[in-house]
Amino acid sequence: MTGLVVLFVYVALFLLAYFGVRYIVSRRQQAQDFTSLKTVTFGDESAIRPDRAASIISIIVVFLIWGAFTGSKLVPIHVPGPFIGETQFTYTATDGSGNTGDATVTVIVHDPGEDVEEPVPLARDGFAQDDAATVGAWRSVLIKATRNDGDDANVTAIDGKPIAPGQTVDVADGQVTMTSKGSLNFQPDKGLQMEPIWMPSPEAVVKRFGEIASEGYQNFTLWEHLGSSLLRVIGGFVLGSLVGIPLGYAMGLSSWVRGWFDPIVEFMRPVPPLALIPLVIIWFGIWETGKIVLLFLAALWIMTIAARAGVSGVNITKVHAAYSLGASKAQILWHVIVPNSLPEIFTGARVAMGVCWGTVVAAELVAAQKGAGMMIIAASKFQLTDIVLMGIILIGIVGYSIDILMRMAERVLVPWKGRS
Repeated sequence: MTGLVVLFVYVALFLLAYFGVRYIVSRRQQAQDFTSLKTVTFGDESAIRPDRAASIISIIVVFLIWGAFTGSKLVPIHVPGPFIGETQFTYTATDGSGNTGDATVTVIVHDPGEDVEEPVPLARDGFAQDDAATVGAWRSVLIKATRNDGDDANVTAIDGKPIAPGQTVDVADGQVTMTSKGSLNFQPDKGLQMEPIWMPSPEAVVKRFGEIASEGYQNFTLWEHLGSSLLRVIGGFVLGSLVGIPLGYAMGLSSWVRGWFDPIVEFMRPVPPLALIPLVIIWFGIWETGKIVLLFLAALWIMTIAARAGVSGVNITKVHAAYSLGASKAQILWHVIVPNSLPEIFTGARVAMGVCWGTVVAAELVAAQKGAGMMIIAASKFQLTDIVLMGIILIGIVGYSIDILMRMAERVLVPWKGRS
């Protein structure tokens, strides 16, 4: 239920932001000729650039939804949260002689982890006696309401509504379900906010980040965890590139080499790196060698295909022009094929680095002493969701930063990309 509400809110905010920004832009922008608008933007992929306003609003919307559904103090608007406070409901008990009596159950709902003293109910006339209980928000409590009413008394109604074993009755601030043995299970209203154990608030994650950044986690600092993962990724990516790029060039230049290796490459390309973990452990063990080999295999096939595609995509007229000027095969390779294939290789490198960075988390599931993936797995065993979420956010930030650096390197090293 909460997931559907989150999706609906996100879609609604997306549409609201889109039409709002479009309206503001249209008011500030001068009218353009329809023909020029169509030929420059519509259907022209090179004319589509990320809208910075949309990017900023997107981040703000995600943060607002996160805060609204976790009760964050950093967000001004919240969805209804769980009931916290004192509530009551009345039950009707019937004894073996058919006599009936009403009693009141007082329940104090408190924040999870908070110690609350259970109230003492006052005695009343009749065989049905009041009862009391305490329960944490998002939890439920079993109340043996007739324990003070006699051995032959049974609950027959809640707030005047008939109830039987297995049935549920809505009461103020919650629900009451009768068990098969006649006890009452009270569950307070959960609201739409998510329990911290499932989704902590932004400030809880930031607080945990500060603690781990200063004190470390599992005998290593946060930076040692991230640095260890990054070194593994770089090692596997570099090895995969050193083997994959020459192999891709050979497959793009020689029909024999392509025919020989094409079945292997096309067979291994769709195999996810995670499926290779058992085999890598058997062959190379559970320590650093196995992790590097797994990341090497994750990058190898991507770099091979990227280099092969780069060679195959070289404009043949450039090759003919070089031949007509008397260039040798070696000169054509270094001055025509390599420069024109670099854009494809850089694109493959960005994809391979992303795959390696995603695979390192799985690689660190096995006997890793430090690393971002190890930190997440260790925290998940103790249901430390704030650490898990912090690790996921850091992995995303580092991965995005790597992609930005590779884009910058591509602009510097391959300035001719996109030109004829």
